[in-house]
Amino acid sequence: MSTTFHTTMKSPIGPLLLAGDENGLRLVHFASGRRPKSPQRDWVEDKAPFNEVIRQLQAYFEGKRKEFDLPFVLDGTEFQMLVWRNLQKIPYGETVSYGQLAKRIGKPEASRAVGLANGSNPIPIIIPCHRVIGSNGDLTGFGGGIPLKKKLLALESNQLSLL
Repeated sequence: MSTTFHTTMKSPIGPLLLAGDENGLRLVHFASGRRPKSPQRDWVEDKAPFNEVIRQLQAYFEGKRKEFDLPFVLDGTEFQMLVWRNLQKIPYGETVSYGQLAKRIGKPEASRAVGLANGSNPIPIIIPCHRVIGSNGDLTGFGGGIPLKKKLLALESNQLSLL
């Protein structure tokens, strides 16, 4: 059994809980939002395994990084994994609707299931679930809250500097 490490990163959108093991990043979680999360008792606090994650996230918040190049590990159902892989294909600064994403994965009637999988993304920002919006253009559901989703999209459209 591998050791899970964690640290908390200060960011312009609030503290981010980072967790992972020797295989890669497993979790980015907002300290505030709908479902706040704390480190589990058996996790070991250590910032060192996350130096590169923190560096890349800081560059993203500065508007200097549009893609992430980090090892990460995803645990989910086959459907969730399909959705999460396709989230990674949404270009920086662009959005798609849940329905469009459902069509992209070959399941056009599954927009609600896509929404649920999107909401279960364990590595937001790096896997850009914030780029998925309602079919009418409304900002819907985001683990960090709608105001934070709005900030991330504004950053990506060069309308806001977070640092």
